[in-house]
Amino acid sequence: MKFALTTLLLAGITLFSSCEKEHNEASTSYKLDETKSVAEWQGFLRNSYFNAGSISVASEELEVVNGQVTSGRFVLPLSSLVNFNLPDAQKPLLIGHLQSADFFNMALHPNLRFTITQVSRYTSGDTKAVSGANYMVTGDLTMLDQTHSISFPAKINVNKQKITVQADVQVDRTRWGITYASDPSLPDEHYILPEIKLHLDLQGGRE
Repeated sequence: MKFALTTLLLAGITLFSSCEKEHNEASTSYKLDETKSVAEWQGFLRNSYFNAGSISVASEELEVVNGQVTSGRFVLPLSSLVNFNLPDAQKPLLIGHLQSADFFNMALHPNLRFTITQVSRYTSGDTKAVSGANYMVTGDLTMLDQTHSISFPAKINVNKQKITVQADVQVDRTRWGITYASDPSLPDEHYILPEIKLHLDLQGGRE
């Protein structure tokens, strides 16, 4: 009788521990707020002149386990491109050029996509990392129907209702075949540097 009671007690503890672990590791879905999530961009000429603007960011779903993002996808619609620094009359010309086949070819590829493949703790002191970065994010960036992996440090905060992400990212556009004005023999005022600088400022909530 004593042996049977002990066995029953151990079985109950094992079942409780299993259920508690399953509960703790349950996945929670979050979604970015498209009205508050944005990627600010900068593109530079070799003479240090640059254009700046933004593009909106949306997410189909972000999965969080035990307070850490584990997977998800971002979508950046090229129709949302805007410019900050040019005179109003010139802004549509620049945006139209960026949306053309010279650059992102919006007619055939209306969205940029980023799929998270790995998120790990970040402790290194990368001088290009956003202040307070606590995670290293790795994922697949798709442009012009080409996909390449990129990694960047990010500051990610998650609570029961809200998620925020900030990150500074550099993307070499030529890896995706965007080579307009990238010939090094061009004069400084016409040569566009391969790197596009992005600052992600993302906000979302629990679905």
